[in-house]
Amino acid sequence: MLFEQLSLIEPILSALKEEGYTTPTPIQEQAIPIILEGKDLLGCAQTGTGKTAAFAIPVLQLLCKAKLTGQPQKGGIKALILTPTRELAIQIEESFAAYGRNLGLKQLVIFGGVSQHAQTIALRKGVDILIATPGRLLDLIQQKFIRLSDVEFFVLDEADRMLDMGFIHDVKKVITLLPTKKQTLFFSATMPPEISKLASSILHNPSKVEVTPISSTAETIQQAVYFVEKENKKLLLSHLLKDAAIKSALVFTRTKHGADKVVKDLHRGGVKAEAIHGNKSQNARQRALTNFKSGETRVLVATDIAARGIDVDDLTHVINFELPNVPETYVHRIGRTGRAGASGIAFSFCDAEEKEFLRDIQKLISIPVPVVTDHPYAMSNTSLNSIPSVKQKPVQRHHQGGERRSFRGGDSRRYAGNQSAKRG
Repeated sequence: MLFEQLSLIEPILSALKEEGYTTPTPIQEQAIPIILEGKDLLGCAQTGTGKTAAFAIPVLQLLCKAKLTGQPQKGGIKALILTPTRELAIQIEESFAAYGRNLGLKQLVIFGGVSQHAQTIALRKGVDILIATPGRLLDLIQQKFIRLSDVEFFVLDEADRMLDMGFIHDVKKVITLLPTKKQTLFFSATMPPEISKLASSILHNPSKVEVTPISSTAETIQQAVYFVEKENKKLLLSHLLKDAAIKSALVFTRTKHGADKVVKDLHRGGVKAEAIHGNKSQNARQRALTNFKSGETRVLVATDIAARGIDVDDLTHVINFELPNVPETYVHRIGRTGRAGASGIAFSFCDAEEKEFLRDIQKLISIPVPVVTDHPYAMSNTSLNSIPSVKQKPVQRHHQGGERRSFRGGDSRRYAGNQSAKRG
């Protein structure tokens, strides 16, 4: 299947070619025709499956076709994309700009944590497509800078994360302000009861698309676990980072304080690292992400909520400094490397208190994670005996092979044999 076979208009196909994309991902192949038919869509997909392009491309085409056919055009916002994090909102806007570069449509991203001045100036000039986080959107609606009465397409992205982050009430407020007649596209990696109920309340006879079950981990990702005492984790991290094969590493901690502490420890060892979490200002978060993407910063230390939706080109390693207490989160974390057919490596540090977390993770992914035993901070046999049911399969340290050539945009990858649009 090629993008040419999805009945896309030439200006969009031309933009996709400029981006280097020829082959749609499974969710794009399934979702684009459904959306182009004007149907509501329920998409069960996580970040990294190409879901951003799956909704951005057909929404752009439908907006453009309405313009070209001479249909009466409303002056307000025609498409609203609601997303939980600032970083993901920025990447979605980049995707719309890339795929719609030949269409003459105007898109804008708005989010909190920064001055609203530039955003309100752009709104006054007129916007076709608005990408927003819930808080800033409601704030600007209240100030009369935004009205949603002309919205024809509504995309709710990462609905489950909206729930996790406490935004679900804001989302429901936004929904009450939207026109009854519209096309709704609903995306969520998981479907807890409250999200399922919300989907049922706003979707009308939706078609369902489901890809990459949450329990699966990419075959291209080499996984390994290091058993290590809690107090030795920082030493183990510094030891691993002496290896030049780790060109970039996204390190996960469970808490904001933990992220800051890891950064301080790395700085003492001469490693350029920055933290990204909810206590950081938007400018600091964006600067840290930009530095990491450009390679100026080698290590980005993040909490799960702050990192959701962040996609970085050429990410070679994900390191779980602390194992997550929710096994699905492990899948989300390591899925940030090894995308689009490229190889990637995920290391996890496990202390005695985290043995239950590891057990739950292995149960979810249905495979034992190989254990690295040849490192200077290996846990004592006595401590290991307290971790039953974890199969010890010794492995040697392994490093990523192959070359990754990347280009502009969130989760875009160019690779031999199958060039796909995987943004978000």
